[in-house]
Amino acid sequence: MPTSSPMTADALFQRYAQTFRSRDVEAIGRLHTDQSRFQLHSGEAAVVGRAAIQERFARFFAQWPEMDFVVKRVLTGASHWVLDWALTARLPLPGGGARQIQFDCMDLVTVDAQGLVAAKDTFVDLVQVQAALKAAAAT
Repeated sequence: MPTSSPMTADALFQRYAQTFRSRDVEAIGRLHTDQSRFQLHSGEAAVVGRAAIQERFARFFAQWPEMDFVVKRVLTGASHWVLDWALTARLPLPGGGARQIQFDCMDLVTVDAQGLVAAKDTFVDLVQVQAALKAAAAT
């Protein structure tokens, strides 16, 4: 009986990016190990396990309903990827309309031997986030 090989880090990144763009938190969870750890380095604590990761991403997608991302570069190795990307979003303005914002992020992702995400750390440029939110509020 043939067995499927684990996904390479590059193939897993491609699948992860597609799944993230679809906002399917259950599909994102299936790309993580049972004990995977995720931390958004913006003052939040890390979460562990698929259910907690799915919950965190559901909250993130609700917070940024018109969010997308721009990949600047991705570097993959045998058991990891590093993603340099920008989050883009449209924030509603108090008087109506919306303002486009963008800020830089970086992901450091560790892939286990079965080809699943074992750990994902997302770092955001908080100075850019604060400036974008301030500009949106002032408009």
